[in-house]
Amino acid sequence: MNTSSTYCEKLYSNRTTGLFVLLTILFFCLFTWRLLTVGMDWLAILLLILACLFLFYIVNYRTLDIQLNIECLKLKFGIFSWRIPISNIASFRLEDDIPWLMRNGGAGIHFMFVNGRYRASFNFLEHPRVLIGFRKKIGLVIDLSLSTRQPDQVLNHLEELVHRV
Repeated sequence: MNTSSTYCEKLYSNRTTGLFVLLTILFFCLFTWRLLTVGMDWLAILLLILACLFLFYIVNYRTLDIQLNIECLKLKFGIFSWRIPISNIASFRLEDDIPWLMRNGGAGIHFMFVNGRYRASFNFLEHPRVLIGFRKKIGLVIDLSLSTRQPDQVLNHLEELVHRV
């Protein structure tokens, strides 16, 4: 933790990275097999695209960087980042039960409708999540969920910061 930040956390998942490595290898091997047996066709190209996609996932979704200070909550997942001003935070709590597929639909950044509200989710599967509701939409997004190893600390810091505003 540094002096300009109230809360910092770098979250990673060796399990998720391992899964992405396996999928990259699988799709690259299937691409190679298809290329050697049939030649370059639409399926070979699709398999190569999938291998490249999961290679991107390995690099980009390795670490979720969470920074919470008096001005904003900043989330960074590889090349993607999101800033939420503290003044735009209306509510926060541990994430409620959502349908199994939405909860376990993958690691990374996902967008989904939950209870009629559009949500962005920055997550790893094996960590608990905090749900944050916005006062004003950011684009179409009205809720944000994020994984953290320390949900109680995140909630305590949010409580303190939101009441300052």
